[in-house]
Amino acid sequence: MSPTHVLVLNSGSSSVKYQLLDMRDSSRLATGLVERIGEQTSRIKHTVAATGDTREQNGPIADHQAALKAVAEELAWDGLGLDSPELAAIGHRVVHGGMFFSEPTVIDDAVLTEIERLIPVAPLHNPANLTGIRTAMALRPDLPQVAVFDTAFHTTMPEQAARYAIDTKIADRHRIRRYGFHGTSHAYVSRETARLLGRAPEDVNVIVLHLGNGASASAVRGGRCVDTSMGLTPLEGLVMGTRSGDLDPAVIFHLERVGGMSMDEIDTLLNKRSGLFGLCGDNDMREIQRRIDEGDAQARLAFDIYIHRLKKYIGAYYAVLGRVDAIAFTAGVGENAAPVREAAVAGLEGLGLAVDGDLNAVRGDGPRLISPAGARVAVAVVPTDEELEIATQTYALVGKGS
Repeated sequence: MSPTHVLVLNSGSSSVKYQLLDMRDSSRLATGLVERIGEQTSRIKHTVAATGDTREQNGPIADHQAALKAVAEELAWDGLGLDSPELAAIGHRVVHGGMFFSEPTVIDDAVLTEIERLIPVAPLHNPANLTGIRTAMALRPDLPQVAVFDTAFHTTMPEQAARYAIDTKIADRHRIRRYGFHGTSHAYVSRETARLLGRAPEDVNVIVLHLGNGASASAVRGGRCVDTSMGLTPLEGLVMGTRSGDLDPAVIFHLERVGGMSMDEIDTLLNKRSGLFGLCGDNDMREIQRRIDEGDAQARLAFDIYIHRLKKYIGAYYAVLGRVDAIAFTAGVGENAAPVREAAVAGLEGLGLAVDGDLNAVRGDGPRLISPAGARVAVAVVPTDEELEIATQTYALVGKGS
């Protein structure tokens, strides 16, 4: 019998998230996180999915090679190690694939070179992704390793959506265009929304709202992305936890010329000290809601700015699609913050959008509708599962080659 297990790795600059799945039924066998890599206070937390039992170890983990060896040891403890004959492939999340990668790709030297060439447009993510890939390849050089790109789902955007209105020669020389991110989530959620409606993805137009600490929206027509809110980098678009989202570019010139800030300082400001955090000092929507309930005006203003930007994108993507069958909320805020969902569609009844207060207040683990019965546009909560999407794409590709 052919191997059916897929290990999904998401390598960050100082962390590795992992999940081991059995693709016979898409079930999880183990999940875990290695964090604070390179510090004395490193930690690995490993959970056996079948029992829910969790093991935790604390102590220095020097680098990603040591981190993946620790992951392998934890999996081996459960009889699921990297040397298991059941392991079919390792799937890697790669944030930026540019225009070169529009689908999952078996990793070879040429793929590694191209991912490396994209570092200038993803300096925080692609280097860490590369480190995880190279380490895994060294541990299992005989095993297929597959890259699944955050940008791939958005490569179907037409040129009028992907191009910035700047000199085309300069844009092409420096690869400046709108790439979009969170693609695995948008792909998974748009497809699951169609399933929830009992329709085929190619028959459904969906606006997907991926609302976490990072946030993005996408317009999906018949299973293909035609527009998305993030751009060259994940900084464009919605108000996020610590990122500004859309901004007049002249603000940057003003901060440099009048404010005396360096480019690095402005970069830090817009990516790490803006968004909800910059507006009210908190980037956790639960804490912001608590402060609103206590009458905090600054928290209320931050929430209102967040919702205002969200509504603008809903309206814009409604216009882009022409017909909208569903709006799907997903990710940490989208799945759990009922006040955000309610506020986002409030006043949009003329577009066929509304939520049922009782349905919206119910918490649940699975996909569910929160719009009133008979609503012209379905409003749904659809939990995302990026790891399952990466595993599914990885296994489908490996299966094709077997």
